[in-house]
Amino acid sequence: MKAIWRGKVIADSDRTLEVGGYLYFPRDTVRMDLLKPAPKTGSDLECPHGVQFYDVVEGEARSLRAAWSYEAPQEKMKPVDRWIGFWEDVGIG
Repeated sequence: MKAIWRGKVIADSDRTLEVGGYLYFPRDTVRMDLLKPAPKTGSDLECPHGVQFYDVVEGEARSLRAAWSYEAPQEKMKPVDRWIGFWEDVGIG
């Protein structure tokens, strides 16, 4: 599976996992140089899994909060602990 943003592959793995209807990529298969931590909102701080959203950024191009990771997942999300999920402007295929 690949995560593609603006024609650029930003994640590529045959070890993705689907949890809760979203596909997650192991962190070591993601171009983390293109992800910048987004400031946490009040609802982010209330998330029981310790969510961290990321903006996808290259040069002047930016997609806000288009990726996320759980940094303190409860049991249900433990299989994707610190893995990266994508949505919004990032296509998966």
